Amino acid sequence: MVEVERNGLVDALRGWSLFGILVANLLIFQYGIFGKDDISFFNLSAIDYGGYVSIKVLVENSFMPIFTFLFGYSLILMRNRLKAKGRRVKWHLFRRFLVLLLFGFLHSTFLWEGDILFLYGAVGMCLLFFVNRKRKTLLIWCVILFSLLTLISSFGGEEEPLTSKEKMGVYLNETMEVYGTGSYGMIKNHRNHVDPIEMSGGEAVFVILFIPILILPMMLLGMYAAHVGLLNAYRIKLFQYISIICLPLGLLLKASIYLSKEINGVPDMSIIGGSVLAIGYIGLFSYLYGKSRNAQFFQGFINLGKLSLTNYILQTVICTTVFYGYGLGLFGKMGIVLSLLFGISLFILQVVGSTFYLKRFRQGPLEKAMRTFVYLENPFRKSKKHQLNDEFKVS
Repeated sequence: MVEVERNGLVDALRGWSLFGILVANLLIFQYGIFGKDDISFFNLSAIDYGGYVSIKVLVENSFMPIFTFLFGYSLILMRNRLKAKGRRVKWHLFRRFLVLLLFGFLHSTFLWEGDILFLYGAVGMCLLFFVNRKRKTLLIWCVILFSLLTLISSFGGEEEPLTSKEKMGVYLNETMEVYGTGSYGMIKNHRNHVDPIEMSGGEAVFVILFIPILILPMMLLGMYAAHVGLLNAYRIKLFQYISIICLPLGLLLKASIYLSKEINGVPDMSIIGGSVLAIGYIGLFSYLYGKSRNAQFFQGFINLGKLSLTNYILQTVICTTVFYGYGLGLFGKMGIVLSLLFGISLFILQVVGSTFYLKRFRQGPLEKAMRTFVYLENPFRKSKKHQLNDEFKVS
């Protein structure tokens, strides 16, 4: 019974975080990977701009860390299962990360520039060095990397633009035209070959080194949490304390990106704030999950979380069809508020669709493909009932 409840909370958290990820990604789907951070180009209305700021503070970079945390958490659960079955842990995990790299490459090359699967696969390789470490070691490295990330955020100084305003304007104009009216081939070519950013060799090296520092702390925290069994039982009081402390602190740190522009001496701590707010969201959701007697409400999140990889890619397919020229061509036209309503509607449809799908099938198509490669199984062999709940989700 404990195992079922534990997996229920993990899957529910994963499903819930998919909603926040969708809302944040809608900025990229509608304005592009660079346009979302140069939003003044699109002349938003006051209501839409208010919605934009709300998403930047409440959602962006605060739900992806939940996935990252669950990635590390699930890694330890998988390690324990592989050990119990006498299988080679690192070899199985290595193949899993290879699949993520492959899915990520295909996703980013042929569908959308906002992919995170390739990054998760690459950084996941780093976790192979930590998978058999003691929980104390994981916590120490987590604290070290969080501290380093905080220092970088605190003393980074005023951010210098990576390209001129004029060049960015030309790029965004071209992106509006190509993404809004272009064919699939034109959009793919623009995505893969047109870039307004000019980086020096030193800047490129810094970005390559900074990305693992940005992601690894939450992965290591998730691994540590799995070691201590954080989500194995309803620790109501602990979840309550986590949410009470981390939610306001995370919101304050996230808002610093705007406060730093208005008040001299206020550092931009929004990067670390995203992780702190994510921890607060985990605490709040887990508290509500433990206190709730409405199992049916959370079952929708659980079903979505069980098919997280398939649903993540499905969001890309649907949203690119809605916003890109080879579909409805609504790129830059829908606005923030309407796109939020669209995102809510899409999420509800995914919950309903996942619920009906799981009544007939035990695994999603992409989850099945991943398991086939990792375990070298016959994809047509009927799986045992518990395999879906125990399956390591992309997070």
